[in-house]
Amino acid sequence: MILDNGAEVIIGLEVHVELATRTKLFCACPSAFGAPPNTAVCPVCLGLPGALPQLNREVVRLAARAGLALGCEVRLTSRFDRKNYFYPDLPKGYQITQYEHPICEWGALEVPLADDAVRRVAIRRIHIEEEAGKLIHEGDSLWGATGSLVDLNRAGLPLIEIVTEPDLRSPEEARRFLRELVSVLSYLDVSDLRMEEGSIRCDANLSLKPPGFSGALEDLARVEVKNVNSIRNVVAALESEVKRQRAVLDAGGRVERETRGFDEGTGTTLPQRSKEAANDYRYFPEPDLPVLMLDPSVVEAERERLPVLPPALRAELVGRGLTSKEAAVIASDPGASRYLARVLAEGADTRLAVTWMLGDLARLLNEAHVGYGASPVGPAALAELLQLMAQGTLSGRLAKEVLDRMFATGHSAAAIVEDTGMAQISDQDVLATEVDRALAQHPAAVADYRAGKAAALGFLVGQVMKATRGQASPDVVNRLLRERLAALAPSS
Repeated sequence: MILDNGAEVIIGLEVHVELATRTKLFCACPSAFGAPPNTAVCPVCLGLPGALPQLNREVVRLAARAGLALGCEVRLTSRFDRKNYFYPDLPKGYQITQYEHPICEWGALEVPLADDAVRRVAIRRIHIEEEAGKLIHEGDSLWGATGSLVDLNRAGLPLIEIVTEPDLRSPEEARRFLRELVSVLSYLDVSDLRMEEGSIRCDANLSLKPPGFSGALEDLARVEVKNVNSIRNVVAALESEVKRQRAVLDAGGRVERETRGFDEGTGTTLPQRSKEAANDYRYFPEPDLPVLMLDPSVVEAERERLPVLPPALRAELVGRGLTSKEAAVIASDPGASRYLARVLAEGADTRLAVTWMLGDLARLLNEAHVGYGASPVGPAALAELLQLMAQGTLSGRLAKEVLDRMFATGHSAAAIVEDTGMAQISDQDVLATEVDRALAQHPAAVADYRAGKAAALGFLVGQVMKATRGQASPDVVNRLLRERLAALAPSS
């Protein structure tokens, strides 16, 4: 993104992902969301004297799994460090994290952009760290708070931090990166990815590179916007920061390195503190934890268990005849992709299955606020419905009615057709009688058709469908009407 003053937008992201484990990173306290404040705590996560951490091995497995999916090298030897800083929700006065020796390094994520372009975003590192507690501010916002309460239930929850290189060039690219990252992670079962519960948060780093700048990107003044909790807010924060930094440069000023927060109410970033450097945190090796050493066979076993991920799945679906947009919608949702695979395994036609999944079934799921995995109409049930259409038992219109009943009752398509008598009428003798009746009852429409008004045919088809309560085969009705009308003597 090049601004009209010639400055280029430079963006890097640090994405914090809470891992889906039953217990915390270094203790047996439960990690489930929603417990009363300060009840899911123990001496370890409270940092009491003499309490020692014990590493949760499931965290290591999930971190390695995420790294493999993002093309990273999983280090067989890594180490924990202490990051020292004071904050009210950090009871130990330091955070156990990985600094010099992270568990994963140097991967990449291919991000689809507009017009089928792709941005390759390098992943510099993925490291394990513990979560801090939560501050609950009294007042309308952090900056206007009259007081704060501390809940330490979150203290010690296991996180991975995914750090990109500064490869993104606009807030829109950041949005697309985060959507693609969430999509990939959703296939891995490493996190519940519930942003409203704080399961995924983002620190966004932004600089403006002036025209003619020839130094390293690290030399630019970098502003970090901390702890943004939704993709929409990340985009809004970056857009606000682009405007702010540009105004500073246009006025002849200098952008300062600092950490800012995002005020959702005003849609702007606000200063928090000057930007820290690594030496401000006084990192040193965690003395209470040994070096983390992984067996290569464990890493390879995890690699073999990786599912087909969205980039490969999109390509596969396009190869099956889907549009790139359809493939992107299906691949972005693990529930949808698994549902489609099971429908196709039942022998359904790919094009028909996708049309119904993304059309009428998606409508019903959205109205019920459930996903494909919780659909009352399972894959086999939808495949049966599509088979009844292929056999001519149901028209498209009737199939929609049957699907609505299936969704409401959980009954099969065949049972609903049998109970309601909704089967399509294809018997030519029966339909010929209805066609003749429509022609006799609507001579004006017949005259219009013979005079060259093609819309009159649609009217006559509608009359037959109305007379048969929508059960007539539209193909048979159209053919019979055309035959009857063609046999009539031409108008003088």
